Amino acid sequence: MDRIICGDVGYGKTEIAVRAAFKAVQDGKQVAVLVPTTLLANQHYKTFSERFAQFPVTVAVLSRFQSKTESDEIIRKLAAGRSTSWSAPTGCCSRRPASRSSAWSSSTRSSASASSTRST
Repeated sequence: MDRIICGDVGYGKTEIAVRAAFKAVQDGKQVAVLVPTTLLANQHYKTFSERFAQFPVTVAVLSRFQSKTESDEIIRKLAAGRSTSWSAPTGCCSRRPASRSSAWSSSTRSSASASSTRST
């Protein structure tokens, strides 16, 4: 599903996005978060990283502040369905392998463990 969340400051847009992303990743999906500025992309990256730190979710940011090499690697992993990424213009995320190794994977874990994505 595609959704847009809009509202004034302080009305819980980020919390809705975090929860929706979590549910989507739990269901084995990738989530894209589109934000209008690199500042907001970095703020969301920090928020999602903190909230999902204990879950098998990979978080990355894709914006003009990443090098060409970093951007290319994130895009390659996203296209392969194995990456979680955020950016000012676009972003995605998916689950890490159950082993929490450095390998990227879209594999799922048992329903006993939770994971999340980034989407707004």
